[in-house]
Amino acid sequence: MLRRGFADLPLHYGKAPPWLFERMVKLSRSIIELIVLEHGRKVLLERISDPVWFQSLGCVLGFDWHSSGLTTTVCGAIKEALKDLGPEIGVFMVGGKGKTALKTPEELDRIGDRFGIDVELLKEVSRKVAKVDSSLLQDGYQLYHHTLVFTEEGLWAVVQQGMNEEKGYARRYHWFSEEVESFVREPHKGISSQVLHRRIDLNLVAEESEEARRAIADLLKDKELLVKEVGKLKVLKMPERHHIRPEDLNLRKLKETLERVEESVKDFEDILKLRGVGPKMVRALALVAEIVYGAKPSFRDPARYSFAHGGKDGHPYPVKRDIYDATIETLKRAIARAKIGEREKVEAIKRLSKILAS
Repeated sequence: MLRRGFADLPLHYGKAPPWLFERMVKLSRSIIELIVLEHGRKVLLERISDPVWFQSLGCVLGFDWHSSGLTTTVCGAIKEALKDLGPEIGVFMVGGKGKTALKTPEELDRIGDRFGIDVELLKEVSRKVAKVDSSLLQDGYQLYHHTLVFTEEGLWAVVQQGMNEEKGYARRYHWFSEEVESFVREPHKGISSQVLHRRIDLNLVAEESEEARRAIADLLKDKELLVKEVGKLKVLKMPERHHIRPEDLNLRKLKETLERVEESVKDFEDILKLRGVGPKMVRALALVAEIVYGAKPSFRDPARYSFAHGGKDGHPYPVKRDIYDATIETLKRAIARAKIGEREKVEAIKRLSKILAS
């Protein structure tokens, strides 16, 4: 998995003022359009899935680098920009923060019906990445933001964010379809976090968890053995490193869940399709797999900037509206020239540095 350093994302209160968000939408629209014109849709998604590039984009749009609100606001600006631009360039975005994230399947259906795009695979992708970052990777950050950006031919990128309210920090998870060989083995493009924890509760998507993944899949195939071993564990002293609590080993709930497990479950990735298999049950499965098969899971933390227009809360300096507006106009002119075939757009972009330096 790609690692390019750390991005500090402490939680801040407040939101972008309307005058700034309006400009963020305009500027992000121009940036997106120019990237697609110059490099294509795939490169746009590749860049959005790069946590460092995404953080830099937020700085360009006017969010200071250490603001956790950068994720939700930048995604909001991109989504708003793609409402009218998306059909033109063949790129769309769904999802968002809180309850909006839960409406992702409905949004996908609407876009699919309107533009004749098969979105069934994308709905499955949305469910899988959310389950990976909430159940298979248990790092102490509760997901509250989920966005999926995709092209008409089916390429996709995901940006998710989780919050650790106790420590007051957020963590952002990036995915890119072209680099996902497996949803359960080192699937992320990158993860931005303030700190690299010495140990997390569980990391079943780590390379070194391969044996544990196979053991859990075997347990799901042998339901009687699984129920029997969980019953034994309830009277044993649990290893401290697993963070297993008595309520995690609910035999009744386990039996009910196993009754819904289809016989066709063949490998660990099938766990992403099972309803009722959340963080607690995954921890219990990992513990049983270690006790029965000696397959130890990983507890390794997988996580591993710039200013252009200032920050929304005045740090490191207030947003300079005249420079911001000049940037938008410069990009618009570059795009117009690109559309009529003039190669001077490159020189137009170079003039951006002169404007920002003035």
